[in-house]
Amino acid sequence: MKWTRAVHHLTELTEKCAGLDGSFFRFQVVELWAVGDLLDVPRDLDGIEVALVTDLPVDEVPWLTEPVGAEHWANATRLSRNPITPFWRSAGAPVWNHRIERPALVWSAADGIAEEALVALSDGAGELVRQAAPSPEELHKRVEDEFAVSLAALRRENQAYTDHRWSPGKLTPYSDALWRTTTGYLDLLDVVATTNKG
Repeated sequence: MKWTRAVHHLTELTEKCAGLDGSFFRFQVVELWAVGDLLDVPRDLDGIEVALVTDLPVDEVPWLTEPVGAEHWANATRLSRNPITPFWRSAGAPVWNHRIERPALVWSAADGIAEEALVALSDGAGELVRQAAPSPEELHKRVEDEFAVSLAALRRENQAYTDHRWSPGKLTPYSDALWRTTTGYLDLLDVVATTNKG
């Protein structure tokens, strides 16, 4: 995907966030952040990554999971039809972590579209609008906090799967939730293990 096309997809999603009547969704998206390759120099990209911050509590948005209602929101904004990978986050905790490094805010419910940030990203000057990097201590604490949330969610989703394993109806929602939660937990486990070795 050409750089200009990637920026177009981000801008389009930003405008959707700004113009969306979210009253019929289970949660509100309150911030949109650019993440990853879009913060670098212009080049062809395989896809783009964003962080979508919701008004849900931290324990309802464990790392690499989708909150209940995310699919509906993604369909309404056409997110699901574009080459965009969303990282769902809670407004109750920092947006950044070991994977979301120095993101750039491009829209918020409080302040609207960050036009300056979008222009900087389009020009390949994302460095100018990125968050400051956390200290190693702050990053370590952030990962530990996320790991605790992820472990609690893994236990919860495992129990939900077990409870519905032989019940009538589709098992897919429970197995998908367990799979996503496990993926996030294992990702954090690797980071925690590496950090503790150091």
